[in-house]
Amino acid sequence: MSREKILVLGGAASGKSEFAEELVCGFGAERLYIASGQAHDAEMEAKIQIHRDRRGAGWQVVEAPLEIGAALGGSLPVLFDCATMWLSNHLFAGSDMARAEARLLADIASHPAPLVTVSNEVGQGIVPGDALSRQFREAQGRLNIALARQADCVVQVVAGLPNVLKGAHLLEGRT
Repeated sequence: MSREKILVLGGAASGKSEFAEELVCGFGAERLYIASGQAHDAEMEAKIQIHRDRRGAGWQVVEAPLEIGAALGGSLPVLFDCATMWLSNHLFAGSDMARAEARLLADIASHPAPLVTVSNEVGQGIVPGDALSRQFREAQGRLNIALARQADCVVQVVAGLPNVLKGAHLLEGRT
């Protein structure tokens, strides 16, 4: 089995998760979904349920809000959804971000099977008005750069349409 590392970027509700799910399904019948989102309110609970319902059967699911390394313990194709929620969780936990990011990148790189990471592109809007939001936007931008640099393939999804930015040959016949 290949070890492809694919990054799927997009704005909120852009279709990036659906696209990433289709990619991972193409790697085989057995697959792992690593969920970093946490339901802190009813809106997030509803969003998580929509993702669950859409995925359906065939997925092993591990909730890993801070550390994905232990969840990657096998050789199944993985969908990690998403790096943005993972980053938010670390920022709110007061984590050492350089250390957490280095560990995340190492965990992704060492996984012996295909791994698709979903992340939000948040840098195309206005400059946020508060310090925490600006800190998040900057950290997300740096994380996306690091994930893209490491990835074999990078796809930006806009309005449900994939735009391959890097590694188009890896998606031939898949999209």
